Amino acid sequence: MSKLAIRHIAFLTPGNYDDADPRAGLEETLALFEHGEALGFDSAWVRQRHLEPGVSSAATFLAAASQRTSRIGLGTAVIQIGYENPFRLAEDLSLVDVLSGGRLNVGLSAGPPPFGKLLGERFFDADPATYDFSHARVARLASNLAGDWLGAADGRISSAAGEHRPRLRPHAPGLRQRLWYGGGSLRSARWAAENGFHLLVGNLNTGEETDDFFVAQSRHIETFRAHWRGEGEPKIAVGRVIVPLDSADAATRQRYRDYAQSRHARTLTPQGERRTLFTPDLVGTANEIVELLQADSVLPLVDTLRLELPYNFSIADYRQIIADFAALIAPALGWQEAKPVQRRRAVGE
Repeated sequence: MSKLAIRHIAFLTPGNYDDADPRAGLEETLALFEHGEALGFDSAWVRQRHLEPGVSSAATFLAAASQRTSRIGLGTAVIQIGYENPFRLAEDLSLVDVLSGGRLNVGLSAGPPPFGKLLGERFFDADPATYDFSHARVARLASNLAGDWLGAADGRISSAAGEHRPRLRPHAPGLRQRLWYGGGSLRSARWAAENGFHLLVGNLNTGEETDDFFVAQSRHIETFRAHWRGEGEPKIAVGRVIVPLDSADAATRQRYRDYAQSRHARTLTPQGERRTLFTPDLVGTANEIVELLQADSVLPLVDTLRLELPYNFSIADYRQIIADFAALIAPALGWQEAKPVQRRRAVGE
């Protein structure tokens, strides 16, 4: 059994709220980011979700989170680029990164919007068949974030603010190098590597030439590393659904175990035409979970572990889970908490 050397821990939250009172749930999720920072997590990520009670605009949410935290990295996993205009999204993300002091990480995925047919003309301005929802749309976003000047070298735009050489503003230096791609296939892993996107993998992927989840995911990571063409070292964040029981009461422990059992059947065989493979949720005591993670053949290939919080749990559940993970599990995987930094002073303080 190889010794793990996890240097970076993160959590990913679904950002749930009650439809009747969305503000309360969003406030709880912002407070969870603050709690994660206090526990020493290196980054906190939120899912972007559409037409359901969750965070529909990760950029907007993370702008708020940037003002409630000072050290922790802020991420979104993933923004489905099919819903987005690559230029306008780039403007929003750049603004958030500047507000956060360069702490933003952006996870992306390609493909048509899953609810595009339902939205119809509410979303599309033309025939959906004329839209490009391929990886090229993600590349356009990256190009916009690169900060290149637009037009001729002597080109200028004029407005009430004066005359300027045009480019996307505010420019966020370094954000282009903090783009991630949610890859679950050999093709997507290779594309991400060749185009300088770091790699997000989670608790599901496409079974290509194997029915073994861990073999498939290891091949995706190996493909990514072999084809890396980006700046610096490639980064890979591996996500696992991890639910420690240690500080939960008896009723909550049983509820956690029932949740995992209800999802176990999907892990036994490939699912659907795409042969989607799922790994079991890790529910147990910290010692039990550490043993399972030590046996995870993918983790020795990476230095970043992302705790994926289950959907539809309460905020109290999430706080207990991330606290137990940071205190009882992460240190056993080689992680050491970073030294705290002073809170950044706001303008005018």
